[in-house]
Amino acid sequence: MITADQIDSRHSRDLVASTIRVLDDEFGDRLALPPDRTAGDELQVLTADAAAALDVVLLLARSGAWSIGVGIGSVEEPLPEDTRAASGGAFFSARDAIETAKTRQDHFALVVEPGRHRRSADVEPLVALMLVQRARRSAEGWELADLLAGGGTQRAAAAALGITPQAVSKRAGAAGLRVDEAARGAIVRLLEDADTRASDAVGSVDGIGGVESIGGVESVDGIGSVGSVGGVETGGANG
Repeated sequence: MITADQIDSRHSRDLVASTIRVLDDEFGDRLALPPDRTAGDELQVLTADAAAALDVVLLLARSGAWSIGVGIGSVEEPLPEDTRAASGGAFFSARDAIETAKTRQDHFALVVEPGRHRRSADVEPLVALMLVQRARRSAEGWELADLLAGGGTQRAAAAALGITPQAVSKRAGAAGLRVDEAARGAIVRLLEDADTRASDAVGSVDGIGGVESIGGVESVDGIGSVGSVGGVETGGANG
């Protein structure tokens, strides 16, 4: 579950609607429900895909316009039609995370629901470090990163940029592209591990998308929903 709150929304235009469209276009088939505005300048996105959750965080953080809270834990099933009407441990954890994120310089926090195989402290600092590294990347570094993101080669990027392959290699090193890619894979594995319960429960399945029964209500484990890009009070049953 990711909850994002727009920074200084009172003095800037509302970015929630346009960001929801971008998230839906980029991640629609990887989300459990469509991204949703919860209240004001906040939105949520629900996904059981750890890689998608990290990619959403990276996309939101790149703009510098959002405080971002990630909650890892259970989500009650059956899922409602709207993300803002969903509930579960992941939503409560994301609410705690977004409130903490608003107080931090990097505007990011991650909270893991108790009883998981990993704690918040096992995952949050590594995601935060990745965000700090990316925030220091130059415009030229981002230009190269975007060219390579679609699977292009450094040689093709050099031709597109009108520079030598050697210059591209130097730019890639300065932008930390190789380390960034390696870190992304490691963080995704940690997120998946954090979404696994510490001990198996009878009649439950561990892992992202695992289903358990809580008081007669089915619950699905996941990286919850992606909160409002920008911050909005969570509506419905999200807490």
